[in-house]
Amino acid sequence: MHKTSAWPLAAIYAVLIVFASLFPFSGWRAQGLEPWMFLAAPLPPPYWTGFDVTSNLIGYAPLGFLLALALLRTGWTRGAVWWAALAGSLLSLAMEFLQIYLPRRVPSNLDLVLNAAGTWLGALLAALLERWGAIDRWSLFRGRWFVPDARGALVLMALWPAALLFPAAVPFGLGQVLERLEAAIEQALEDTPFIDWMPMRETVLEPLSPGGEVLCVMLGLLVPSLLGYCVIRHVGRRAVFATGVLVIGVAVTALSAALSWGPAHAWGWLDEPVRVGVWAAAGMAVLLLMLPRRASAAVLLVALVWHLALLNQAPTNVYFAQTLMQWEQGRFIRFYGLGQWLGWLWPYVALLYVLVRVSRKDAHP
Repeated sequence: MHKTSAWPLAAIYAVLIVFASLFPFSGWRAQGLEPWMFLAAPLPPPYWTGFDVTSNLIGYAPLGFLLALALLRTGWTRGAVWWAALAGSLLSLAMEFLQIYLPRRVPSNLDLVLNAAGTWLGALLAALLERWGAIDRWSLFRGRWFVPDARGALVLMALWPAALLFPAAVPFGLGQVLERLEAAIEQALEDTPFIDWMPMRETVLEPLSPGGEVLCVMLGLLVPSLLGYCVIRHVGRRAVFATGVLVIGVAVTALSAALSWGPAHAWGWLDEPVRVGVWAAAGMAVLLLMLPRRASAAVLLVALVWHLALLNQAPTNVYFAQTLMQWEQGRFIRFYGLGQWLGWLWPYVALLYVLVRVSRKDAHP
């Protein structure tokens, strides 16, 4: 029996919903309104768009799907759909209550109804797939492809495309946080005696050279492939997985560029250093196909540390800052915080996972 990955994925998705609902977490104040007054407002509200309806309906569907799937896979078959729908509805209700204290957010009973409906539809889909045997086929597929203790790696691999969706200064360059972290600490310590404790850089951050960009792109694409190698046994399946990583990574990065600059510029990021880096990642993925799982974890550890060191020794450029402003001020405001945090944290969580995996005795040789 495998531990289901649905529970950690559901928990992570619930956290992302909180980010999307309460971002930017500033300006909290009581506005003299009862937090439940929106429940009695007429339907539909005077101001709504098709994008709002679609995002609220679809946004909660994965949560319902994952909650129902987790309940079903742990033997709680009676009422799994309704328990999942209830949990999603209560989360949505809590978010709408809290939004009354955020001047930039407007609680809505229509949002609550759509969120609850989306959760129920997602849970119903999970139950139907379970009844049709699709979930059992996934379990058989997972048993053939992955080692039994692959849950952590599967969660990380499922989150990697979502982390890529937020625009990065370097394609596939997740985890570039040092410059922003230093600025945030300096701002927090401003006008305090502790500002003198801040270590000062001896040199100004230099932009990545073309060779450095090639290396960052290669490592950024190689890291998820090596993560799969840690839990995939068969060499042929590793090759299929690495090919999927390359295709999905390039496609999601193109989607991110299209959302940032418009569909006409979807492939504008694919300049010569990036193309060389993508092909270099493909070549390295082939060369490392035969690597044992523990050795794959060790190489992954080196690749992650190297990648993060290179990225965090380079500044973000002015065009990237303009892109962030577009995401902050546009219709992606609800997804800005959660997408950025995914891109920031994914490599560090992967680093922690690999450290734990390398340090423990492999129970499944």
